[in-house]
Amino acid sequence: MEFFNKTGKMALGSRLRLLTAKMTDDAAKIYELYEIDFSPKWFPVLFVLAEEGGKTITEVAEEIGHSQPSVTKIIKEMTVAGLIDANIKSDDKRRNVVGLSKKGVDISDKIINVQCIDIDHAVKGLIDEATHNLWEAVAEWEFLLEQKSLLKRVLDEKKKRESKDVKIVEYQPKYQSAFRTLNEDWISNYFKMEEADYKALDHPEEYILNQGGKILVALYQDEPLGVCALIKMNDPDYDYEMAKMAVSPKAQGKSIGTLLGKSVIEKATELGASKLYLESNTILKPAINLYYKLGFEKITGRPTPYERCNIQMELDLKKS
Repeated sequence: MEFFNKTGKMALGSRLRLLTAKMTDDAAKIYELYEIDFSPKWFPVLFVLAEEGGKTITEVAEEIGHSQPSVTKIIKEMTVAGLIDANIKSDDKRRNVVGLSKKGVDISDKIINVQCIDIDHAVKGLIDEATHNLWEAVAEWEFLLEQKSLLKRVLDEKKKRESKDVKIVEYQPKYQSAFRTLNEDWISNYFKMEEADYKALDHPEEYILNQGGKILVALYQDEPLGVCALIKMNDPDYDYEMAKMAVSPKAQGKSIGTLLGKSVIEKATELGASKLYLESNTILKPAINLYYKLGFEKITGRPTPYERCNIQMELDLKKS
């Protein structure tokens, strides 16, 4: 259709619904052709009960991949039509089992042993005529979407596009307020500000920059929405600590944390660092996951000035 040529792939769902509607309309007419008073949407429930006998509504829903409310509604409709016996006795009185009535069994025999055979041959002929095997393609798409949903795929593309508008720049005095506010907001949200926080955030030049460290700022549309510091350590095991990473909640989904982390690591490499160190808390699951993705590994046993620290990590730049 010309409409779908104009919209492109973004209207895939609409096109599939249109195709489904066409096939559903034909399905209703096919039941009439075989003189069967039956709704196409009932078929999955009928087939499962015909093949496997009595089941609970929950079991039927799991078997056919429908929601329990949807199956409950179908069961009610089929019961009214006289196809379902909803009072089947079960060894377990807690299980409300449903099954086909005699009328349901008779109709299922006609559908499965006569109508379905003709439909199978008709669909096979359609597949043979087509350039692409839709049945196999649907199975492949179902598998791929199970691995990664369309929503997640679109979210990744959105992040990728928006991350192109993010600029990572070095600290300037005009960013001191953002450096303090972004950090204070997230720290206060989960923990409490400590003495070491106030020193670094109120006097970044004195406690970070003048000691050989760096501060990077993430700008989105020229607004500072993320910060991260590289603090020089007086330690034989580590050159720098990656610290004071904070991202504004309104910047979520733009990969700013990842971009900042990668930029800090690149900056540390430029400065000749061989090992980085960081401290965090396991309550910050997204942050911990990010650190692992950046290559940091968990370590133990180092002293810390922060009460909130319950995980320490390191990154060996020689291995990365």
